[in-house]
Amino acid sequence: MIKLTLPFWLSGPELTKLKNSCETFYTEVAGWLRWPLSQLDPVTCSEGILNVLAWQRDISRFNGEPLSLFRKRVTYAFINNVDAGSTAGIKRILERLGVGYCEVDERTPGLDWDIITLKLSDSQLAQNPELLEIILQMYGRTCRRYVFSTITPMTLFMGANAFVHDQVTEVAQLDTTAVFYSQSSTADHSHQMLCAQLSQ
Repeated sequence: MIKLTLPFWLSGPELTKLKNSCETFYTEVAGWLRWPLSQLDPVTCSEGILNVLAWQRDISRFNGEPLSLFRKRVTYAFINNVDAGSTAGIKRILERLGVGYCEVDERTPGLDWDIITLKLSDSQLAQNPELLEIILQMYGRTCRRYVFSTITPMTLFMGANAFVHDQVTEVAQLDTTAVFYSQSSTADHSHQMLCAQLSQ
C-alpha cells in the first residue's frame, strides 16, 4: 500500500481523512497499472490469458486437468522443451510436473532395442495416466517406444560394525650373544619393534 506523509503542520483530522483517501485511491491505481505485468506470469494470470499463453507455448489442456497442473505445464514449457529427448531430461520433466522419482532404462534385456522402460510406482501410474501419455508424446524421443514398469520402494536397514586386527611376531635366537626381537603391528598400520641384546 502507498503511504503518504504530511508535514506536522498539516496533520489535522480533516487532512488526515484526505490523506487516507488518497492512499487508498493511488494503491488501487497502482494495482491497475501492475495488472498487465502480472498477466505475463502463468502462475498468477487470469484463466483467459493463461489459455493464450498456453497456445503460444503449444500446450493443450486435457480433459479433467486441474488448473494448478495446467499452470505448471505452461510455466515449464520452455525448459521442458530444452530437456526433451534425454534420459536425465525426462527425469527432470517428471519431477517438475509433480509425477516424482522415475528410473529410465534405455536398453532392457529381452525387449527390442527401440523400447525405453520407465519405472514408476503404482500410485504414480494410477494418479497420472493422461499426464504421462502427454509428456511422452511431447517430450519423448522420436522413433522410440516407451513401456511402463512398476517399482515398489522398500526400506532397508544395514548395520555397520567395527573390527580390529592385531599381529605379533616374536623371534628368539641364541648365539655367542643372545638377541631377542619382538615386532607387533595393528590394523591402522602402526608397527613397533623391540630389540634386546645380551652378551656373555
